[in-house]
Amino acid sequence: MLVLGIESSCDETGVALYDDDRGLLAHALHSQIAMHREYGGVVPELASRDHIRRLIPLLRETLEKAGVALPEVDAVAVTAGPGLAGALLVGASFGHALAVALGKPIIEVHHLEGHLLSPLLEADSPHFPFVALLVSGGHTQLMRVDGIGQYALLGETVDDAAGEAFDKTAKLLGLPYPGGPEISRLAEQGDAGAFSFPRPLKHSGDLNFSFAGLKTSVLTTVKKLGEPTEKQRADIAAATVDAITDVLTHKAVAAIKQTKMKTLVVSGGVGANRQLRARLDDAARRHRFRVHYPRLDLCTDNGAMIAFAASRRWAADRSLAKPAGVIEVHPRWALA
Repeated sequence: MLVLGIESSCDETGVALYDDDRGLLAHALHSQIAMHREYGGVVPELASRDHIRRLIPLLRETLEKAGVALPEVDAVAVTAGPGLAGALLVGASFGHALAVALGKPIIEVHHLEGHLLSPLLEADSPHFPFVALLVSGGHTQLMRVDGIGQYALLGETVDDAAGEAFDKTAKLLGLPYPGGPEISRLAEQGDAGAFSFPRPLKHSGDLNFSFAGLKTSVLTTVKKLGEPTEKQRADIAAATVDAITDVLTHKAVAAIKQTKMKTLVVSGGVGANRQLRARLDDAARRHRFRVHYPRLDLCTDNGAMIAFAASRRWAADRSLAKPAGVIEVHPRWALA
C-alpha cells in the first residue's frame, strides 16, 4: 500500500510517500520560520496562505524523488487536527481534492499520533508497549502506548507547554523566533547554577506538567536585572533549559516506573533539544530502560509521520479509509 501524506497543521508544509513494503520513499518539507520570525511567532492567516503556495511544488518534488506517478498512490492521508483551523483546512482540502480526482480513499490522521509513531520509522525502532513523551510548542503529554490506536493519557501540561516556555523565555532574552533552538545554543555558554528557577509540579505525585510559573520567574529575574549582560543572558538560558529538562526527565522516569515499562519514546519538536536528549539518555542508563527518538529532520512537523501513521492505522483497521469529499478538521482533538 502506497500512502501520500500531507501535513499542514501549523507552520510547516510537509508531503511524503510511504510504502508499507519499501518504507519511506521520499518526503519534502517547507518551514515558514523566516516568514513568521518578523512577527515573533506564527501568524495563522499568513501560515494558511503559505501552505496554499507550497503544496503543489512539494507534491511534485516528492513524486520526483520517489520515482512514483500520482495514479500509483493507494490512499491520501491528511492531518485533520489538532492545529490551526485555517492551516488544517488547506491541507485537508488539497488532500480531499487529490483523492477525489484519483478515485482513492482519504485517511484522516491525528497530528500527535504522527509524532508519537515517528520513531517507528527508524531502523532500531521501539516495540509496543511503551511510554511516549510528546513534547512540542503546543503539547506536553505522557502517553501509555499499547499498540496502534491504543493510547492512554498519563499526564499533560496544565498551562504552558514546554515549547511555549522555551519560546517565551527566548523572547524575554531578545532571542529570535523560534526560541527553542536559540535558547538551547545560548545555554551552552552559560552556568545553570547562576540562577535558581522553580520546577513546578516536579514532586506533585502525578504526571502532569506546569511551565507558566517558570516563565513568570524568568520574567521577574530579567526585570530585576534591568539590562542583563551577555553572561547573565547565557546563565538565564542555561538555568531555564536545566529546569525544563529536569522536570521532563523526572516525569518521564516516573511514568516508566509507574507503568513498569522498559521503553520510552520521545517525539515532537522539543525532542530535538540536545540538553533534553543528554539528560534522558543518562536517566535511561541509570534506571535501565531504553529511549528512542526520531531522526532530527522528523522531529518537527512533517508529511512522513502522517503517511506512516496512516499506513499503520489503515493496515490495522481498513474502515479508517473513507471516500473523499466531506472535509472535516479538528483544531482541538484529544489523542486518547
